[in-house]
Amino acid sequence: MANFTSNTYQMKREILTFSNKISKQLSKPDRKFVADITYGMLASESCLLTDVVDSLHETSKKVNSVERLTKHLGKGTPEKALYSYLATVKRWCPNEPVIHIDDSDVVKPDGYKFEALGLVRDGSKSTDKKNVYEKGYHVTEACAITDSGHPVSIFSKIHSSKEKVFTSINDITFSAMNRGKQLFGKATFVMDRGYDDNKMFLKLDELKQDYVIRLTAKRKLLFHNKWVPATQLRNQRKGKIKTPVIYKGKQREAYLSHVKVQVTASRNDIFLVLVYGLTEHPMMLATNKEIKSKDDVIRVARLYFSRWRIEEYFRCKKQVFQFENFRVRKLKAINALNFYITMCMAFLAHMSMKSETNALKVTVIKTAAPIKEKVNFCYYRLAKGISGILSYAKEGIRLWFRTKRPKYRQLCLRLVA
Repeated sequence: MANFTSNTYQMKREILTFSNKISKQLSKPDRKFVADITYGMLASESCLLTDVVDSLHETSKKVNSVERLTKHLGKGTPEKALYSYLATVKRWCPNEPVIHIDDSDVVKPDGYKFEALGLVRDGSKSTDKKNVYEKGYHVTEACAITDSGHPVSIFSKIHSSKEKVFTSINDITFSAMNRGKQLFGKATFVMDRGYDDNKMFLKLDELKQDYVIRLTAKRKLLFHNKWVPATQLRNQRKGKIKTPVIYKGKQREAYLSHVKVQVTASRNDIFLVLVYGLTEHPMMLATNKEIKSKDDVIRVARLYFSRWRIEEYFRCKKQVFQFENFRVRKLKAINALNFYITMCMAFLAHMSMKSETNALKVTVIKTAAPIKEKVNFCYYRLAKGISGILSYAKEGIRLWFRTKRPKYRQLCLRLVA
């Protein structure tokens, strides 16, 4: 790369402009920390503090730099930075966005000193027939879909049932819903079978939000003034609407049907959308969105199948930034670190929204050396390209925060007659 120095400078400036926008209301030491941690994680593709410090190229001892970053993380997530972050990502989203809520896990099987470490279902090892449990934490995430079709997090919390202040996972999910309501006014919440709970339906009705929730086989619905199992309605119908959908990374043909029903929680009229031809048992989706035509049915089904974005978002956090490889032990610090990883993911979304002819974006993609010309989820190649450009840097960003001192500092003596 002939002009690597210019590209490195431009990338540093892009990262610092983004981080300063989030930290503009913080003190100067805190602004420098936000810039350091964001730049370090993007450059090293790691949330491990020793890797972050290596990317900063500071003159101080490594142990001292790690201690400095650890002390800042111990303060928790700055509220002013969180508000600035939410205000920034709000501008990237449509007026009534789609918000995906899902749970994941952070597994620490060999951890002993982490605060309130509990047992979680390890999604990477569990199967449909057997669940594998390991020590770790739960992660509740809410991702809004931007105008360009990429996910950005508006709520992310690492929690454990072993915490003294822990009440229930439902309360944390409700907090994510409340944030979506406060941020956008109205949105469409899309959730999987784990959220087929009467409390979820009641909460969404209370907040006056739209939803698409996949139902479990145990769900009963009110149809023609009779309570019938949802599976009975599913088996009595056949898909009459044919449409292509992307399922598990492949384009497939699905057959859809719908029927007006009521859910046990609120007795409000909703629609049951049935999806045939993809799984062993047809999918059952409950939605309060108005359905007047077959296009509305197709739209509801595609809203649910867009869930792959939040699943890919979780995978990207774990693979690109080694999300499960942190060493900080206090939950307050762990959640602060999670916030800065979320900031890095938002920076990738920021880069993805640039024009395809933008010089810096073209350089990033070229540096990543992608195999495919186009992909549906571009965060991986952007992260690889950004890290590749910053690998040429021989200095971090400390000189961008040079201390301003008065021009003349010598001692002045005043003679008194």
